[in-house]
Amino acid sequence: MKTLFLTGGGTAGHVSLNLAIIPELEKRGYVIHYIGQAGGIEEELLQEYYPHISFHAISTGKLRRYLSIENLKDPFKVVAGIAQAVGLIRRHKPHAIFSKGGFVSVPLALAAKLTNKPLFIHESDMSPGLANKIASRFAKKVFTVFETTANHFPGKGESVGALIRPELFQGSKHASYKNLNFTDALPVLLIMGGSQGSAKINQLIRETRSKLVETFQIIHLAGKGHVHEEEWTHPNYRIFEFVTDELADYLAVSDFIISRAGSNAIFEFLALQKPMYLIPLSKKASRGDQVENAHDFAQKGYAVVTEEDLLTTTEFTQALIKLVNEQDAIKARQAAAKQPLKPSDFVDLLEDNWK
Repeated sequence: MKTLFLTGGGTAGHVSLNLAIIPELEKRGYVIHYIGQAGGIEEELLQEYYPHISFHAISTGKLRRYLSIENLKDPFKVVAGIAQAVGLIRRHKPHAIFSKGGFVSVPLALAAKLTNKPLFIHESDMSPGLANKIASRFAKKVFTVFETTANHFPGKGESVGALIRPELFQGSKHASYKNLNFTDALPVLLIMGGSQGSAKINQLIRETRSKLVETFQIIHLAGKGHVHEEEWTHPNYRIFEFVTDELADYLAVSDFIISRAGSNAIFEFLALQKPMYLIPLSKKASRGDQVENAHDFAQKGYAVVTEEDLLTTTEFTQALIKLVNEQDAIKARQAAAKQPLKPSDFVDLLEDNWK
């Protein structure tokens, strides 16, 4: 049996692909160890879905793009993380290391170089994140979702398309209607603000929901800590902080989706052929990767987009009307898009490269 190290964290997007391929890797006899940050979302999700897998916490910095006193401490944290990662590699002797990105992946990438272990990276967004830019210097191969992204990694980049968790295709409309007490009388609108929630989107929905429920039945996933104690109630409106097991059912019953524009999420919506209205995280609050993702999907006709800085109640309403009016054309273009990878397909790619 061969041992593999997986890493990636900081956001759900840096963890979800790892979670998707773990069952296939285990089916093929690999022993998995997950390297992440203590208390990070990667540890939380791994414990929720695969508690039997060994999780090892290492120290890491944040690689900030702005001035902060913490920037002075981070190099020491990264050095400590490298030492910890080298120790883990020597102890468990992994056959290879696979990274989904995030700040915690950098110490392990450097440790892979120091110990001569093959490193493979996956980049979901159109332009690579800072952590993957650094880690890619020590990688044997960088797999990308968008075709143009591979050009950022000369000699190493390979566009393979999106990988979608199989369970997302197994949702039940009937289960959702029963669980939510909805009917098929009105279309269902699913609103998602990402794993951390979106204050901007939540505020907009709270301002417009009394009108929206006349046209839609709404599932509002507001994010952890973003549901008020005395939240507004209506037969056509359900609000949750987040869901796990029910997500596939809620996606199945949804006719339209409002969402941020993280790569993993929007490719899932594309594979499920859900007309989507994307409100990407602004460049003021990020490196602009979601803006790029969203506009690529809009250009291809898969989505309607409003940048967060331009978001008003009027713009929101007009964009939602456009989404409904153009739903058939959007679905047709989505149906013609490239089919996503199965976990088994992606593991085949990994094995072909690390043999």
